[in-house]
Amino acid sequence: MALVEVVVVTAWWWRWQHGGGGGVGCGGGGGCGGFEGGGGCGGGGGGGGDGDGNGGGCGGSESGGVSGGVGCGSGDGIISKEKELKMVNPASSSQIPEVVLGSSTGPKSMPVLAFGTAANNLQPIQLKTAVIEAIKLGYRHFDTAAVYGSEQPLGEAIKEALKLGLVASRDQLFITSKLWSNDAHPHLVIPALKKSLENLQLEYLDLYLIHWPISAKPGKFVFPLVDVMPMDFKGVWAAMEESQRLGLTKSIGVSNFTCKKIETLLSHATIPPSVNQVEMSPFWQQQKLRDFCKANGIVVTAFSPLGAKGTSWGSNHVMESKVLQDIAEARGKTVAQVCIRWVYQVGATLAVKSYNKERLKQNLQVFDWELSEDDLHKINQIPQHKMVTRGELVSADGPYKSLEEFWDGEI
Repeated sequence: MALVEVVVVTAWWWRWQHGGGGGVGCGGGGGCGGFEGGGGCGGGGGGGGDGDGNGGGCGGSESGGVSGGVGCGSGDGIISKEKELKMVNPASSSQIPEVVLGSSTGPKSMPVLAFGTAANNLQPIQLKTAVIEAIKLGYRHFDTAAVYGSEQPLGEAIKEALKLGLVASRDQLFITSKLWSNDAHPHLVIPALKKSLENLQLEYLDLYLIHWPISAKPGKFVFPLVDVMPMDFKGVWAAMEESQRLGLTKSIGVSNFTCKKIETLLSHATIPPSVNQVEMSPFWQQQKLRDFCKANGIVVTAFSPLGAKGTSWGSNHVMESKVLQDIAEARGKTVAQVCIRWVYQVGATLAVKSYNKERLKQNLQVFDWELSEDDLHKINQIPQHKMVTRGELVSADGPYKSLEEFWDGEI
């Protein structure tokens, strides 16, 4: 029997559209941000990372999903403070729950578990094959980015899946891509999005994110410090809003944004971000940021929930945690599944990355059991450590003079 989970959230998007109050301020504490993708490996090594710090292929089990509980209204009434959202948990462990986003065409359901494609160690044909296999297993949300170099093979996989009848129509898939920093300028946002659509052979995206809260000089992007510059948040976000109005993307959002940077964006936005995709794991739990996003109706998407082993910046601390190992043994689960379930229970969505069929199946088997309150308490006591700080963006001559400045004191 399916379980019904009632999640009460502050529906900021509703208040925005219908004249209610503002969001919650961020204050201090709680870090946010980090590199994306790069899920760790349950066993065995992963491939190398790309220029964005994303990990390569996985030798072990990776990542998981979550019912988010944060959503947006549909425009059928005025809600002044809170809106109750009902999410039906899947009848079987492999079915993926969904969360509702605001979009250009009304409420849009987003599968809480996305298949990540940040793996530059794979040949295009390998990635295409992996995506098709994921679709066969039940994955419907696919996460890519301009910088990953995976848009074209993902597009080919989608085309093949439609041809084979694995999905009946494009509408049954949810595709996320991201704006890279050298295109994070008001006049380049829409051309960059159109290029992504061309690569993907699609007419629209379901979600388009600003990849990092920083810009760089237009052109080929190799990320030397000399190219880094502050972002024109107001201008870039206005262009993102226009891309949604034009129907190029159903929803828009951000990635690696701190509470303070989101507050800056909200101060002038006419369409608020639907999603903030950030580093999150039991070793970097993002409680402050999660609370802030929930209060403002923004869905949090986690990446690297297992510590991103196999990348130049990740570690195996999560997978080797005695706390997590003990919980896994007591539950008859793997450490990876415990991490996945934890993300699910604290209310974040997730981008995963694994190219092993059995582990892809395992990633789906997290929706029909629960961690106990004692389990959650033990996980909450794990010392916190942010893996990626982006120290290369700090320079005496650049826009950010220290990590504290770049992360707004939230690390």
